[in-house]
Amino acid sequence: MPTYHEVVSTDLSALTKAAERWDGMAEEFKKAERQYKRDVHGISLGGKWTGFAATAANARFDQTLKELQAAQTEAKAVASLLRDAHTQFTELKRKVEQAAKAAREAGMHVSERGVCRYDFSKTTAQEANAIRHDPDLPGIERSWTSRIANAVSAVSDADAGVEIALKAVVEDSNPLDGTLNGFNAGAQGDIEKYEAQAIEDTAQRLADGKKVSAGELDAMQRSLRDNSGDPAYTRTLLSSLGTDATIKLGMELNERALDTDGSSRSQYREIQRELANSVATATRVPGSIAQAPPGSPRFKQWLESSDGAFYRKWTEQLDTSGTKNFAANTNPFHGYQAFVSMMQHADTPYDDQFLYDLADDLIAAEKEKPLLFITQGPGHKGFETDAIDGLLGVMSRDPDAATAFLDPAGNGSGENHVKNDHLAYLLGSGDDAREWPKHLVTGGHGSTEFDDYTSRIGLGAALEAAATGHPPLQEGQRGGEPGPHTAAQARVMQETIEILDKDAGGESVHPNLQKNLGRALADYAVDNHHILAQNSPKYGSPAGQDDIWQTSGDEAGITVGKDSLMRVMRGASSDEQTYELLHATQRTYAMEQLTHAPQTSGEGHESWIIPASDMGTIMGAMNSIGSDVILDQRDSEAAAANDRAKYGYHMLGAPITGFPFFGDTAQRLVDAATYEWANDVIAAADARAQEKNSDHYAAGVDGTGTAIDRWAKDRGVDIHDDNKTAHDPNWEAWQAMRREAQQSYSKSRGDAAVYLGWE
Repeated sequence: MPTYHEVVSTDLSALTKAAERWDGMAEEFKKAERQYKRDVHGISLGGKWTGFAATAANARFDQTLKELQAAQTEAKAVASLLRDAHTQFTELKRKVEQAAKAAREAGMHVSERGVCRYDFSKTTAQEANAIRHDPDLPGIERSWTSRIANAVSAVSDADAGVEIALKAVVEDSNPLDGTLNGFNAGAQGDIEKYEAQAIEDTAQRLADGKKVSAGELDAMQRSLRDNSGDPAYTRTLLSSLGTDATIKLGMELNERALDTDGSSRSQYREIQRELANSVATATRVPGSIAQAPPGSPRFKQWLESSDGAFYRKWTEQLDTSGTKNFAANTNPFHGYQAFVSMMQHADTPYDDQFLYDLADDLIAAEKEKPLLFITQGPGHKGFETDAIDGLLGVMSRDPDAATAFLDPAGNGSGENHVKNDHLAYLLGSGDDAREWPKHLVTGGHGSTEFDDYTSRIGLGAALEAAATGHPPLQEGQRGGEPGPHTAAQARVMQETIEILDKDAGGESVHPNLQKNLGRALADYAVDNHHILAQNSPKYGSPAGQDDIWQTSGDEAGITVGKDSLMRVMRGASSDEQTYELLHATQRTYAMEQLTHAPQTSGEGHESWIIPASDMGTIMGAMNSIGSDVILDQRDSEAAAANDRAKYGYHMLGAPITGFPFFGDTAQRLVDAATYEWANDVIAAADARAQEKNSDHYAAGVDGTGTAIDRWAKDRGVDIHDDNKTAHDPNWEAWQAMRREAQQSYSKSRGDAAVYLGWE
């Protein structure tokens, strides 16, 4: 392995000079070929020399002529390899130099071995003393050293690849051409192709479950790590293996990783990851789904081109391998399941058209063989059982790809427009929608079906990504500002709500969809507010509109009916943390609208009353949803003692996953109001459960009044001036706000009673 000093001090121009010499050698061989063809080879072709000697000589002369031609090919290939090496080494050397420069700018001294130590020569004695006693200093130094070492290691990987190529290019690729160990007539000028060929045998034996040496495994690991992002390398490797062997290789790597530990496990996992990355690289398609969706004339035209040849042949093979059983008949495991499992390990993005195309193929295969992705027997550890759901999970890492796949309007324009019904198929019920696979266990008393506990996890992730435009949020991760959304994202969200609320069934949402759906809904806080408050004509609330709203700048949003929105919110809210997210999002956005009101209420106090009324309406809706959840759970859990704990999740110190960013003032006022929303929700539930008709719909409004009080106090209103001694006109506005909010709250609770089936 080269050292840091060797990398930064090596003169790479020697490579291009050598390449020029090899090109010159090819020219000399070409001159020799012309001379030989004229002065020697031609003797046996003129017809004057005949007989056995002439025939024998002609064969010899032909062979020599071919060798002169092969010598030119080999010399040109070596020149190309040297130039390729120069390009690679120049870029990698630059990255080493950049890493060292960044370390020096951070105050480090970089030794000839690339080791970083803080450079105290540029500090005062006082600064040096403080830095030396900083407990983080050793870790910082190690971090910079590691950064440089990784850059040097990349040079070493490339160096090994160049060595492989230079050794292979001078080997006779056809020992049956009449000349043993002659020049290489099949020489290639691409380093990566030789590197791929060098590990073909190791990869094939590994796929077959055979033993490979530690050295072979190391070489395979290095080769994949260095080249998994190169199309020539990855296509050469995958073509040589074929889809069957690629699938078996992924399975074998997974099993070996599970059966080992420590460095061996890490090595198998890295090879597995780089194999998946190789698939991502090899299957890239020009353009995007918007330009050439799979199935469109433009996409088909590309498939038939020379550039699309690998993709076409390899995906056709995958269609066959995907439905093959690679395990025992009593515990089957099909190729698509193994292939998608391997894909999940990639950290290189997959092409959007490839994901779309593959997902279409999986759906088509399942429709042809309905039990293709059902789990029979104990299953297979470490593998994705439902290939469709697994692929949707992979797709969620690329939100634009997920949006395109689930957009009910389809993709492409003009003759290249392609429709799809993916969302309805995956999310719907009945009407040819997907029957999600079960886990089938066969015993002495017949077969028993169980729900797959992982079912729809991938779908949920894809829905969140498709509707929001960002990858699924992780536990504890905040959301961004709610919206804006593209038309395609809004169509996905609108269609999702409408499909889930088919026949008013939105209150029932699969558990594995609830968190993702809730985070997606939270991202539409602005639209939700206006739909629930019924205060903007473009939403058509409460009935809603048939189509999304959209501006000329492609900003868009949902226009679903108020009843559907509330029922789907209720369905997602069966998950306690999701309900808290939705409640916190809508109450904070309602407060955000209040912060935009003018400093004085004005004539009629309308500028203050309207947003207060909206807040009351929103809180009435959200508290009704929460009380419905509580009462349903009380039926099965016997007591309400845990209500407060469940619905006060964030007050225990944990962050609300997915909570959007709003204005600081709104957040401060909501927090300062000590708005104990969980108590309001429980009060609303208690009132409904006890059928207190007098305060049935008003129960739970106290927190809304408290929030309005805190807002008014922040605007300078003396809320304790019961006798209006200050004669502040805004005092009257504050009182009007409270009255209007209470009325709106009660009305909203009444609407909820209808929408949620209480009355």
